[in-house]
Amino acid sequence: MSNPIAQSDVLVVGAGIVGLAHASAAISRGLTVTIIDRDARAVGASVRNFGHCCVTAQSGELRDLALVAREKWLDHAALAGFFSTTSGALAIARSVTELAVLEELSASREKGQVELVSAAQARGLLRSEADAAIVGGALLRDDLRVDPRAAVASLAAWLATQPGVTVLWQTSFLGAADGVAATSRGEIRAQRTIICVGHDLDYLYPNFAAERQIERCALQMMRVEAPSGMVLRPAVLTGTSMLRYPAFAETEAADALRVEMAAERQDLLGIGANIMFTQRPNGTLIVGDSHRYATTLDPFLAESTSSTLLTEIEKVLGVDQLRVKERWQGIYASSPQQAFLSEEVAPGVTVAIVTSGVGMTISFGLAEKTFA
Repeated sequence: MSNPIAQSDVLVVGAGIVGLAHASAAISRGLTVTIIDRDARAVGASVRNFGHCCVTAQSGELRDLALVAREKWLDHAALAGFFSTTSGALAIARSVTELAVLEELSASREKGQVELVSAAQARGLLRSEADAAIVGGALLRDDLRVDPRAAVASLAAWLATQPGVTVLWQTSFLGAADGVAATSRGEIRAQRTIICVGHDLDYLYPNFAAERQIERCALQMMRVEAPSGMVLRPAVLTGTSMLRYPAFAETEAADALRVEMAAERQDLLGIGANIMFTQRPNGTLIVGDSHRYATTLDPFLAESTSSTLLTEIEKVLGVDQLRVKERWQGIYASSPQQAFLSEEVAPGVTVAIVTSGVGMTISFGLAEKTFA
């Protein structure tokens, strides 16, 4: 057998947020870790998102994982020196039907976790010219934000300085068996290999990915200049978010909202819209998004979709036109069977991926579950 290029207790394949969370969980248990990634830095789903850890709107095991992840995010922000804020999220209601969803969720949670606010308070948290149709809202206490473009890079750089950690960029995984992983740079020996490659799982284990019905979800997103002087602390969610996140969607009031949206907002439902936005530390807003699903996705962005998203966000904020600075396509793994996977696919080889749009929200919690 040839000399390995690295040897460790754990090999993590993929240096996105899920992979880095697993690497951190390993070193916290005193294990040595090798991290590999086919690119020179993380450029996938981990940097193409809102930076919003949507904790409060999860339910069941997802909420349990999100609460664990929340504390880990705050710990790692301090350790690695990246921006984080516990300013929560604001869910705005622009109809009494949407408000009923927020009221029901608030009544089901401990005091202060989902705090109802008046229409005037909700508009005040946005800007004074915000949509006059806003009838109220709710502050989601436990949500937090990071800057996705800085957090993952900072976390990778911090991990690379830790004892027992080796990070190999531009190194592709080719397969693993009997404690030896083949890569594009040579062999790596590890007692355990954890595959954290998200939507690209079908490149490595196509039969397993097909069995779990894993496909790709494409999002259209943009970065825009904030309206003059706007300082937005919470992430902002809308009625479309209430149809996507489980804690909202599982309320009885959500049934009426589905009917209302189907009758009145086919323009949004037709593109799978989740109208939301967050503010980066540099003041610009990350806005979006739309959803479309396929095993293989066309790379082309539909301008009509971008226009629909922008028009709706302009209406929420009460501005005539937002100036777009960047547009991009986000992609993440999706499955109708489950929201995440942590499963052994071969002796000593575990697949750990998030198969829904909550990768930033549960990543650290999923890592703890994998090692538990």
